[in-house]
Amino acid sequence: MTHPTIFWTESGRKRSARWRSESRKFPPEKVIIADDTMKADTAFRLACGGTAILWRGDFQNAKQLLNAMARRADRKSKKTCKAPSSMAEAFHRHRMAISNRTRILGMLLLELDADHSIYLRRAPDTRKLIAEAHGFDGRPGVIALRELLGIIGAHEWRKKGIEIDFLKDRIYPHYGVFSPVRKEYIALVAKTPVPSHTLAFDIGTGTGVLAAVLAKKGVSKVIATDIDLRAIDCARENIMRLGFADRVEVMAADLFPPQKAPLIVCNPPWIPAKPVTPLEKAIYDFESRFLYRFLNKLPRHLEPGGEAWLLLSDLAEHLELRPRKQLLSAFKKAGLEVLEKIDTRPTHPRSQDKNDPLHTARAAEITSLWRLGAI
Repeated sequence: MTHPTIFWTESGRKRSARWRSESRKFPPEKVIIADDTMKADTAFRLACGGTAILWRGDFQNAKQLLNAMARRADRKSKKTCKAPSSMAEAFHRHRMAISNRTRILGMLLLELDADHSIYLRRAPDTRKLIAEAHGFDGRPGVIALRELLGIIGAHEWRKKGIEIDFLKDRIYPHYGVFSPVRKEYIALVAKTPVPSHTLAFDIGTGTGVLAAVLAKKGVSKVIATDIDLRAIDCARENIMRLGFADRVEVMAADLFPPQKAPLIVCNPPWIPAKPVTPLEKAIYDFESRFLYRFLNKLPRHLEPGGEAWLLLSDLAEHLELRPRKQLLSAFKKAGLEVLEKIDTRPTHPRSQDKNDPLHTARAAEITSLWRLGAI
């Protein structure tokens, strides 16, 4: 695999390094060197204009500068006074604001040594953290400070894990794998009686949490699939640690294993919009492509009399991005019927945040377990 290279000039010498980024395919073309003498207003102006800042000062001061730039970016985004005409417009404005904020804050850069060390005053030991996220290739690199802080945060989640009540244990997410922090869909699977204990598929397993729940519920064989290698490694590690390796097989597959099953479970991305980073693919499904592919292929993988559990938030409906009739039409077109719909309300903090520009939609959101059968 060929990785992009970032170039810059420092002390009259041309330099280059591997560009390490999950969200930006191409590195910035304009790069200047800066240290603790740089003011936040100057840094923000440069970043807005497309100039990246390669930091040579104190690490903690770089974090403070990033926070100051974030405050300026937030103030700038709030200057748009005209109210949106619809929830769909509010959503697209919100996504654009996030994208612009991410672009600006991604302009503050740090250099990594070949062993992933950062040679700045008061810098943390980043060798293990970056190796967990990106692997180790023995090459110097350059990374955005904002992205590095995300890697540090992900490492902390991986260390402490997320408590799952039904399992009476923890799930440990890896970097780049969506964490099961929205637990309402897990509770739906935990409380719904399974139609068969012989075999189940967990499609797009991620951390492996739903596969573990199905095993805990007594399903004797669970095949968990994912196309992302990080997710596969993460799920295998969690399944092994939970003691379900004899019942859960984690495999790389684009949606389904080749055989059929009496129960197929899937918690797809629920918002039909374009993801920007690999992690966002767990939330955003451009043009509902994942969802429709899953539904259209589902009947041929269900055993006679079997059922599928589709775990889906209706936030897209409240954001006016995908009407309910479009979802029902997709069921019918795929040759599926609704056997039952079991609902619950999300309890995550964003659903209660009245300062969120999408609060009206989030407050009305319902997560459902759709029990589907082949017609």
